[in-house]
Amino acid sequence: MPNWLVVALVALAFSVVAAWIVRRLLDVEVGWLRAWVTAVVVFVIASPVAIWSLTQAEVYRDGRVVADGAVAIAFVALTIGWMLAAVVVAVLTLEFLWPSRRWRNPISVVRDAIRRRDRARRYVQILTIGSRHGLTFYESRRHGEEDELPTALVAAMNEAGVTFVKLGQVLSSREDVLPPSFIEAFSTLQMDSTPIPWPEAESAIAAQLGRPIADVFAEIDHTPLAAASVAQVHAARLVTGEEVVVKIQRPRARSQVTTDLDILERLAREAEKRTDWAKAYGAVALVEEFSRALREELDYRIEVSNTEMLRAAIAASGAEWLHLPTVYTEYSTSRMIVQERVGGTPFSRLAPGALPPDEAKRIADRLLDAVFDQIALRGIFHADLHAGNVILGEDGEVTLIDFGAVGVLERSMRRLLLPLLIGMANEDDVAVTDVALLICGPPSDEFGGEPFNATALQRDIGVILTRLHNARADENIFRLFVDVLRRNRMALPPSLLLVFRTLASLEGTLRKLVPDYDMVARALEIAPRMALSLVSPRGAMLSAQTWTALLAEQTLRLPRRLESLTRSLDDGTLEVRLRAFESENERSWVDSIMGRITTTVIGITLVIAGIMLTVDEGGPMVTGDVPAFSFLGSIVGLGGLLLLLRSLRTALRRR
Repeated sequence: MPNWLVVALVALAFSVVAAWIVRRLLDVEVGWLRAWVTAVVVFVIASPVAIWSLTQAEVYRDGRVVADGAVAIAFVALTIGWMLAAVVVAVLTLEFLWPSRRWRNPISVVRDAIRRRDRARRYVQILTIGSRHGLTFYESRRHGEEDELPTALVAAMNEAGVTFVKLGQVLSSREDVLPPSFIEAFSTLQMDSTPIPWPEAESAIAAQLGRPIADVFAEIDHTPLAAASVAQVHAARLVTGEEVVVKIQRPRARSQVTTDLDILERLAREAEKRTDWAKAYGAVALVEEFSRALREELDYRIEVSNTEMLRAAIAASGAEWLHLPTVYTEYSTSRMIVQERVGGTPFSRLAPGALPPDEAKRIADRLLDAVFDQIALRGIFHADLHAGNVILGEDGEVTLIDFGAVGVLERSMRRLLLPLLIGMANEDDVAVTDVALLICGPPSDEFGGEPFNATALQRDIGVILTRLHNARADENIFRLFVDVLRRNRMALPPSLLLVFRTLASLEGTLRKLVPDYDMVARALEIAPRMALSLVSPRGAMLSAQTWTALLAEQTLRLPRRLESLTRSLDDGTLEVRLRAFESENERSWVDSIMGRITTTVIGITLVIAGIMLTVDEGGPMVTGDVPAFSFLGSIVGLGGLLLLLRSLRTALRRR
């Protein structure tokens, strides 16, 4: 057999065995190909060194073994062991520099490639839009052209599409963050957008119906009544004669939103990594909440469900003058809603002085009372009460539309909201502070800063209550209250924050009807009455019954627990268990730490012992030039090195 073939077979056998040993020893997901190639390279490089070392030890000379059989086998095994250790070191180094990756699902690879392409294309579109509206070089606008920035942002958002229009709508309610010029500009995003052409809308409607349009609609207006950021609305008449409107989602809205939200989520994660303010405000959580709300808004089945839920709440309140349009669920889908056509004028288009002052004040009071009833008593409320979503009929009836955002306020939070409002009405800063602490809890020290000062919080709250009771005209107590909490590093629960934002939006809507309407004064006036309505004899009886049953059950269990405690004391078997390292996972973690420490210590000890034995030339001679202690030191050092390499596998796992 040719020598090159023998060498090739030996190299193949060594590399396969070495790859298997490396994967088992390191206990990490090292790829077979990487381990095998590394073993081959090490074999090629180390073979001359191994032959030289065997020659120096007088085991191998002139192409043949010259030592005794047992001695030769021992030396060859030791040499192979060190070559295996070299393979382990090489693979370990590669894993630190370039960790192995699993072969990914081809479908996932293609899907991710498409998403990267869409993101790149969308980035280019956004930059192009921003450049076209003069937003790319913002620094150059800071010298004399600041008044144009809000207008340019609105124009760019309108052109950028659904996600950015919706983002602008959210920002338009953040008076505590943005200056008035931006709030005013972003508020124009609430309604009109450029409509899609009728052929495109017609195709989308037919696709959602799953049949010809003529089978459902006797006629449909090609010109939309309104075009919003996500959808547009067409007037129509069913074949059965009912006047309806068709709300059809823009065909490309969903795919564009998916790409835009992906971009926003990536930007938020990057911002939290690089800036403290993004981490403090929870940029990722805010974007995730915005993403969830927008995705829900794109599913019109949720809007239909919200409509019926709110209709039931309004019916329970007895507000017969407050109307919700009828939804034709048989024609509605996830991307289209067919509902009753409502006559009247949106509050956003009411002309100043359109109603007599007394009538306008009466309608505003009734609407505010109804919304407070939804929030404080029912816990279900319309969460997007901007002026375009409230319509005034000729007979004074008010209709609410667009139920993509409906808030839910749990009963426990409603029980705290009303005392908060009553305390505000009574200028009781102590009570308001206590309720705020019950709602929010003391702030976390996760981001450092000064210790929480409840006295400072109470003083800040007292200041805004005093301002409210002495100059109510232009003060929004809810915005001021949120500002105080933020300054004191406290955050309202999302459900209650949505209530305050809804009320802030409602205030702007009511001022379309009554320009100087004082919503805060009216809200604080009706809060005590709402609190009384929340307490009913039946509810009190049921609550008393529930807590009595719970107390009775706990009382029945108390003697058994006391008896068990006293018996343990008498027997001397009372145990006090610490929570630290209580679970199996915690104990396993401690065991693994101790195991790694022990392995590392033993490995270091063996390596040191091996070095000391290797340099010691004592003991009988194994071969003509190698004493026994040196040979034994090489074996001990090899074992210690392998133990140290194995202890490093945890670092590979964490990568």
